[in-house]
Amino acid sequence: MNASQIFEHWEQIRHDLLAGLDLFSDEQLAFRPAPKYERSVGDIARHIASAEDYWFQHVVGGRPHTEFTAEEYPTVAAIKTALAAVHQKTRAFLDTLTLADLERTVTTPWGKELSLYTVIWHVIDHECHHRGELYLCLGLLGIEGPDI
Repeated sequence: MNASQIFEHWEQIRHDLLAGLDLFSDEQLAFRPAPKYERSVGDIARHIASAEDYWFQHVVGGRPHTEFTAEEYPTVAAIKTALAAVHQKTRAFLDTLTLADLERTVTTPWGKELSLYTVIWHVIDHECHHRGELYLCLGLLGIEGPDI
């Protein structure tokens, strides 16, 4: 058993995220659920990709990470491409991890020690949180979201 098998439910979570994104038009990516809300629908989706890349490339891997911007990823299709590219790297990384590797710790840029297990669950939880925001936005736009 490896990390990919332990966290295999993430693939369903990602599938449901993409199914929700498919219901937005490119124009609806600019929708904000409240006037003072920090992120638009597109910003939320790009943030999911950026955060996953940040945690696995930068925090765990010590490499530069990608910030996915509206200028470079302005459409639903472009955002889905970014999400797929980042997640492909993440899945490849998870495939290399043994159960023992999950106990390995990394130090965050702010000095906190976290196990890889905790980091992975944090990124999954983060995606679920923001998927919920996107589904709420669908409802606010009068669009029925996917049944999860």
